[in-house]
Amino acid sequence: GSLKIFADMIPAISCRRDNMRAAAMKGFATATDLADYLVRQGSTFRDAHEIVGKAVARCVEKACDLSELSLQELQAFSPGIGKEVFDVLTLEGSVAARNHIGGTAPNQVRAAIERARKRLTNQ
Repeated sequence: GSLKIFADMIPAISCRRDNMRAAAMKGFATATDLADYLVRQGSTFRDAHEIVGKAVARCVEKACDLSELSLQELQAFSPGIGKEVFDVLTLEGSVAARNHIGGTAPNQVRAAIERARKRLTNQ
């Protein structure tokens, strides 16, 4: 049923990377990554949540994304933020950060595809 329909449909799909990237950046998709970063730096989750909320509010004021704030602007919310924060504020950094089974990191996605192929081959 559904798998057959998808199998027929997939080859005809075309993706517009620029539109996909723009859509992915809407809604502060990396806000959780910023909170995770702050917790790894020693902030409590409660404090990290508050800091991220302030950073997002600033972005709304400026009509920009978290990755477009300067280091100085981010440090105004939390002085311990370093330049490496920008590694987690990109879509690529966000995806790569989930490097666990079932995660979105490219090596995890490849492993999941391989597991699925093996299951399908063994059916």
